[in-house]
Amino acid sequence: MKNALRNKRRALLSVSSVAVSLFLLVTLQVALRELTLPPPSAGAELRVAVRNKISLTNPLPVRQRPIIEKIPGVQSVSPFTWFGGHFKNEEGMSFAQFAMDPTKLQSVFGEAKMSIEGYEKFAATKDACVIGKITADKYHLKVGDRITLDSTIYPGSLAFEIAGIYSGTPDDRNMLFRQDYLDESIGTPGYVGMWWLKVKSADDMAPVIKAINAVFENTSAEVRAESERNFQLGFISMLGNVKTLIGSISTVVVFTLVLVSASTMSMAVRERFRELAILKALGFRRRELFAFILAESFGLAVAGALLGIGGAYFLFTYGDIGKMTQGIFVSFEVTPRIMGYAALVAAVLGIVSAIAPSLSVARMSVVAGLKTLD
Repeated sequence: MKNALRNKRRALLSVSSVAVSLFLLVTLQVALRELTLPPPSAGAELRVAVRNKISLTNPLPVRQRPIIEKIPGVQSVSPFTWFGGHFKNEEGMSFAQFAMDPTKLQSVFGEAKMSIEGYEKFAATKDACVIGKITADKYHLKVGDRITLDSTIYPGSLAFEIAGIYSGTPDDRNMLFRQDYLDESIGTPGYVGMWWLKVKSADDMAPVIKAINAVFENTSAEVRAESERNFQLGFISMLGNVKTLIGSISTVVVFTLVLVSASTMSMAVRERFRELAILKALGFRRRELFAFILAESFGLAVAGALLGIGGAYFLFTYGDIGKMTQGIFVSFEVTPRIMGYAALVAAVLGIVSAIAPSLSVARMSVVAGLKTLD
């Protein structure tokens, strides 16, 4: 303990470098998990996404809907069209907006909990919309308020009256409004962005997906039907190979941390060559000296790990991650597996950092060590 804290500034900087690096490592791993493993929602195992086979941006004709509804195993079908609106002249979009069939909200997205009055008003009022609780809280919106969105896709803007506020989904930020209102406003009905549908049972999932893909094969608007999970992962893949990018950054962080820690330990041990030589002369064996150095290196690494991993856990668990990430992430869960991975890195770091100085001490003779200046 005395040796580790002999140079308090160096010890503080060493612990801080380990803490910051492990904090960054945990952050990267959590971000990777959130991007590549989106949280499953209730009922997702029975939902199917149907999009244009060429691209997600290519629309689908509305004439497909009655055909899909007749396929055995299909329970409910709703259009789902991206609006891309800006709220209050914001440069970016902090929440997404989709047009759909208001009568199918409960049957297709049953996990979205809202008052009965909200469902009824959404179905009865053409310019009605429903918004997620996160967005409502962020902008201090309530039922009955009117909002206007300027679309980046369609000409002009649309005004809406908030009919209800829903919650209970993995992402309570989106806004939903009526497809017929969008069709009437843009003056070109007949196309939708994609279809979302609910099947009757898990056994119907594979046959329904196969049937939908087959029925529109070789048509002017071929489709790609897939489970909600596969659709989410496919959408994420459009961001590029995020996993490789974050993995590469994590590797660089760990490698740099090893170099810094090994250099720090080598410097600390080099300053104590005379003391270690005296211990050798008194009869201390190599493995005992190695144990001293390892304990010091491991202790500094553990102290940094407690600060870095613990800090990340408390910040992301009890902090407002939506505000910290400008709405990019809704949740940022530091799982036991990620904490264990970071702790393992810290343990390996403590061991590796002690190897080089331990070898130097092992090769050092007592006479050479005694000649070393303080």
